[in-house]
Amino acid sequence: MKAINHIENYLQESQTSPQKKANVDPVDEILPLGQMLVYGFQHVLVMYAGAIAVPLIIGKAVGFTPEQIIFLISTDLFICGCGTILQSIGLFNIIGSKLPIVQGCTFAALIPMTLIGQQYGIGGISGAVIVAGIFTLLCAPFVCKLVRFFPKAVMGTIVTLIGLSILPVAGGWIGGGDLDAVSFGSYGSLLMALFTLGVVMLIYTFGKGMLKNVAVLVGIIIGTLGYYFMGKLDLSQVASTSWMTFPYPMRFAVPEFHLFPAVLMCMVMVVVMVETMSSMMAMGEIVDRPADQKTLKRGLYACGSATLFGGFFNMFPYAAFAQNVGLVSMTGVRSRFIVGVAGCILITLGLFPKLAAFVVAVPKPVLGGAGIVMFGMVAVSGIRTL
Repeated sequence: MKAINHIENYLQESQTSPQKKANVDPVDEILPLGQMLVYGFQHVLVMYAGAIAVPLIIGKAVGFTPEQIIFLISTDLFICGCGTILQSIGLFNIIGSKLPIVQGCTFAALIPMTLIGQQYGIGGISGAVIVAGIFTLLCAPFVCKLVRFFPKAVMGTIVTLIGLSILPVAGGWIGGGDLDAVSFGSYGSLLMALFTLGVVMLIYTFGKGMLKNVAVLVGIIIGTLGYYFMGKLDLSQVASTSWMTFPYPMRFAVPEFHLFPAVLMCMVMVVVMVETMSSMMAMGEIVDRPADQKTLKRGLYACGSATLFGGFFNMFPYAAFAQNVGLVSMTGVRSRFIVGVAGCILITLGLFPKLAAFVVAVPKPVLGGAGIVMFGMVAVSGIRTL
């Protein structure tokens, strides 16, 4: 007990940084590297399952081999990391919202890409994504002006809906992740999800300082260890995954440009732009830095740039991840540089697939238990805004 108190006091004392003392905006605060690595890894764990789901599904839809799917996921993580750094850190005050926002593959484009992939292959998807990225860059200056039609009540409603819309994701994870599996919703999965939820809530309620802020990370680690000691943690994929790879453009196919896929993907990007703006406005409210037109425009530029860049790597459209909005709302840690570190971790996982395989091994019920808390916090923050 004394050891736990000692660790807790140490973490609480180490949280005070020179930047904080100088009254730096918490969004622009640079914490000690050790803390940023811990917080950044927590962001990665929160978004990881959603980030790899799209390339996993698309890879199977276009007939990729397991080895090709692993490379597809690695490339996706690499682009996710680049897009996250671009969004959170920014580039020349032109691209990037400079809010603590993580970028990842959007589920909004999943069905259209599956249809395109089945007819035109991965090359057809890539060509459509490139066109969609250019379309986003061209439309960003005009779409961002819609913010004038979003009074506080509307913004609060949007934030609440974001939280409620992603709660079913956590519900799916709690059941085991695979809706078609015979074991989906088993008592064991529900029990471990409830256990993880309890650990997160206990640490968040009674913890102090940094320990409280990493409640989600600690809960996920303890839940995963629970699976390990029960002999139910599947690490087989770790052994079969290569140590290192390097993503490069057109690894899987040369982009092909067809009219219907391009138009369809541009239509999807309208939804993605609204999704990204909603997440930026939600984050702006949470960190007390409201997203104005300029912020939204720069954020959409980051979204379009990541999508355009990703298209040449045979990747997919990218958007702000609402899951991480919930994490910021829960922990109160607002630094965008922490998210920048998360981007660096994602790039590292993309370059070293074996490390990524360890993260993939985290059981879905554990993620679901932690997700219920985070996604619920998004909805609560929206209700408070109303």
